[in-house]
Amino acid sequence: MLKIITLEEAVGSTLAHDITEIRPGVFKGPAFRKGHTVCQEDICHLQRLGKNHLYVIDLAEDEIHENEAAAILAAALAGDGIRWKNEPREGKIKLLADTNGLLQVNSATLAAFNMIDEVMCATLHNHTLVRKGELVAATRAIPLVMKRAPIERAAAIAADNGPVLAVRPLRHARVGLVITGNEVYHGLIEDRFAPVLTDKVTKLGSEVVALDFVPDDADRIAAVIRAHMGRGCDLLLLTGGMSVDPDDVTRHGILKGGAGEFHYGSAVLPGAMFLVAYLDDVPLLGVPACALHHQVTVLDLVLPRVLAGEHIGKADLAFLGHGGLCRDCPECLYPHCPFGKGS
Repeated sequence: MLKIITLEEAVGSTLAHDITEIRPGVFKGPAFRKGHTVCQEDICHLQRLGKNHLYVIDLAEDEIHENEAAAILAAALAGDGIRWKNEPREGKIKLLADTNGLLQVNSATLAAFNMIDEVMCATLHNHTLVRKGELVAATRAIPLVMKRAPIERAAAIAADNGPVLAVRPLRHARVGLVITGNEVYHGLIEDRFAPVLTDKVTKLGSEVVALDFVPDDADRIAAVIRAHMGRGCDLLLLTGGMSVDPDDVTRHGILKGGAGEFHYGSAVLPGAMFLVAYLDDVPLLGVPACALHHQVTVLDLVLPRVLAGEHIGKADLAFLGHGGLCRDCPECLYPHCPFGKGS
């Protein structure tokens, strides 16, 4: 329980919580920290902060202080690739990425956690690429003192249905590029796909180890797919021939190559004609022509997830629809924009 005392009575007492100071445009943070012993010289400062009274805490057996509560919550929320220190600031604990990788947020469990009275956790969006040391979430108990039961209930929800937060490192993939199309194969037009895709692959820490140009021939596309597999490629990107025109046969080549799982079409613009297939657990991503004309497409949403070890299926491509409409801004600000943030 909390006991209110005057400032004059507070001299010699120990602060039960951080006291925040805000100087607009200059400073926001704790002027005094929990555990500070109040002295006579502090009185004027506290009065300037609008404090005419302070609180002394006398915890009952079933009560808990905000700092202890925050540590319990943070421990329950953090999964692999997440680190935190038991150093609450104003009752809040920050959760940081412990590695470069892809943030994964169990949004359903996070919502259930936040439904518990007097606790909260705020995170970055699911599937955000993060760097080691980056802030990805923060949690706190909202009152200064509360009952233990809600804290324990929230922690149990997070722990039993977790991890709520994790960062998955991206693997180093050996990528094969298969550029299809008669015009490129016969040299009638210059290929522009290979440099675009190579740039995206290398920026995510992988490497292109094989590159082949193939005409619009399903059997030859299938043969190149198998050849890339034989060279040790563990991820294939195929371009061209992804539309519904009769001479667009890349999809048929992928099936002839032996793909056992095949999903054509995504709920994303640009990128509706995207394709995901699997051959002996090796992902094959069919990249539509929009990747040549737009800086960011469905490929930029899916490729990091594949490299983080996710198996992308029909449902994943469907859920991309929420937030999957690019606003085609004159100056692209991705990833600092809403594109892809709904899934």
